[in-house]
Amino acid sequence: MSNTKSRIRVAIQKSGRLSDKSLGLLQSCGLRFARSKDKLFWYGQDFPVDLLLVRDDDIPTMLLDGVCELGIVGQNIAREVQLASNGGNELNMLRKLNFGGCRLSLAIPEDSDIRDANGLNGRRIATSYPALTRDLLNSRGIEARIVKLSGSVEIAPGLGTADAISDLVSTGTTLRANHLVELETLFTSTAALYTSDIELGSEKRSILDRLLSRLDGVLQAEESKYVMMNAPRKALDDIARILPGAEHPSLMDLEGTPDRVAVHVVCREGVFWEHLEALKAAGASAILVLPVEKMLA
Repeated sequence: MSNTKSRIRVAIQKSGRLSDKSLGLLQSCGLRFARSKDKLFWYGQDFPVDLLLVRDDDIPTMLLDGVCELGIVGQNIAREVQLASNGGNELNMLRKLNFGGCRLSLAIPEDSDIRDANGLNGRRIATSYPALTRDLLNSRGIEARIVKLSGSVEIAPGLGTADAISDLVSTGTTLRANHLVELETLFTSTAALYTSDIELGSEKRSILDRLLSRLDGVLQAEESKYVMMNAPRKALDDIARILPGAEHPSLMDLEGTPDRVAVHVVCREGVFWEHLEALKAAGASAILVLPVEKMLA
């Protein structure tokens, strides 16, 4: 095994909603791993980056303690751990990722007399995110009594242990099943790539820069489309205005039709049916929209 001083470790969730997406993202960056027998440590085969598969709640602490250099975890968990820590190292978000979206919301019983977040002053709020919930409420001058629970937060009002909850919400199905209604969103979150402020040596910094360059290429490619069409020369200005986030197009003459050209362009934003219909109305034909696998600026 290579010297660990010239390798970096990335911690990801070993199982759960972020696990497959995190691994897939790293693999899209060209990383390949040899799995260990315990399946918790994977050795990077063709790039000096190793993988740690752990509980997502442990990832921020591992970063703060210097166990790993990088971690992919939800912003909600990272901020909760940072707020709950007693000073020391800081977490730094390097890249916000395009998966793992959720929201931390306040919810109350259907028959509650609470009408807005201000009505939670002095009330009991059950949550698995006590530090984050307290911080967000205090920033608005709301002083509630926080009841920390590690799971099944939604049943707390029904048991009489809380007047409201602060919990992650996706579809709202769990809230409805427990006769709760969403009052207000406190915090929106996605998965993100984090590091700590622990100083990296020059070799690890070089590895990190290369990895971030690849990651940026993957993230840009996910949002980008390659668009090809034939179009009248006189409509090129209109077409440029229609295409979202388009770079300067490549133009190629079409044999036998001097008034029309082939247009190839990369769009860094989503291309929807409305855009295609507008292109056709502007005179474009044979319009193709293709995914972009990799991109390096």
